[in-house]
Amino acid sequence: MQRGARTICWIPVTGARQFRFWQAQLIGTRQADELDPVLTVPAVRTGSSCFSDLAYVVSMQQLPELGFYGLPGAPKSPADLLDECRDGESLGFGSVFLSERFNIKEIATLSGAAAAASRTLGIATGVTNHNTRHPIVTASYATTMHRLTGGRFALGLGRGMDRMFDAFGLPRITTAQMEDFAGLMRRLWNGEVVMGHDGPAGKWPVLALDPEFREDIPLLMSAFGPQSLRLAGRAYDAVLLHTFFTDETLQRCVATVRESAAQAGRDPAKVRVWSCLAVVGDWLPADVRLKKTVGRIATYLQAYGDLMVRTNGWDPEVLARFRADPFVAGFRGALDGKATTAELEHVATLIPDEWLAPAGTGTPEQCAAAVLHQLELGADSVILHGAAPSELAPVVEAYRAIRPAGRFDHLAANPGRG
Repeated sequence: MQRGARTICWIPVTGARQFRFWQAQLIGTRQADELDPVLTVPAVRTGSSCFSDLAYVVSMQQLPELGFYGLPGAPKSPADLLDECRDGESLGFGSVFLSERFNIKEIATLSGAAAAASRTLGIATGVTNHNTRHPIVTASYATTMHRLTGGRFALGLGRGMDRMFDAFGLPRITTAQMEDFAGLMRRLWNGEVVMGHDGPAGKWPVLALDPEFREDIPLLMSAFGPQSLRLAGRAYDAVLLHTFFTDETLQRCVATVRESAAQAGRDPAKVRVWSCLAVVGDWLPADVRLKKTVGRIATYLQAYGDLMVRTNGWDPEVLARFRADPFVAGFRGALDGKATTAELEHVATLIPDEWLAPAGTGTPEQCAAAVLHQLELGADSVILHGAAPSELAPVVEAYRAIRPAGRFDHLAANPGRG
């Protein structure tokens, strides 16, 4: 429940399933408005706790500048998202981002599940692709989510991977298509009947939802290169950057978005820039840390290494040696999903430390400082990437201790609003 800008919530020893019990015990004896900032009570020791053997009921201010990814890595069940949303909301996260994969991570289903499992979390597709659905399907999906969540939803779109689209027989996505598609969505959400559209995004005789619609749904865009960043600045409401961006790259990306927004006559401060920071603390097992750092960046290098290297100004010869390695060249599948610990230890020898450095690692305090550093570099918000909320709890606690008072109060919970 909420009291002004504060949320009465509870962090359990084993997950969200124990929340209601402890809330009933405490709210029944004290008024919610009178709860201490941190009030602890004994809980049953289970042996599986990531929060020690205490359950917490906390009166916490929501942190709109922080987000997390639902179903990070290779989840065994999409049902995990339900507890992740409850846990994330209870920790005070502002938003959950949902990526789409053609397996058990279909985005419309996950979005509805996140909405049902939360009350205050902003929800964003982070991201889906406009070429996998008819524009009417995408527009109506976004409208449904917008109304279902009471305005907490942002539709996030991205370029995707050309090789995958080629294999599936789908058209490759261009910058011009994404600009055209954004315009179509806004017209449909405002009740327009679009007749005879013939543009970069496609050709359709008629496109229409409901003439009475006046839906203000934010559009978010995942952007890498300068053209995409400029498009985000002039035509989208928020931009999602990539993990393992160097400090210089992050600052350059922010400047490009702001300049493009200003050139388009928009308020640059209203285009929200999300940094995406891999957070892999030393409280996680060593094999998990290896998977979430070496495995993750190696998978990016498999998929779009040239773009990563070019964007960060890294040495392309290092990428060439990585690709030429017999193990990497012969590996089938994503390294972070299929490689063993021993195999990832070998891959680690191919990746320079400086390529892994743009991440939050070490103690909770060090990870929290890395998060704040992203904001000091110019990002408006930060996604703590690669870990479930239960794994991020120590970082959130440490971040609260150093969070600048009042600095982010203007941010909306909706991740697409500046």
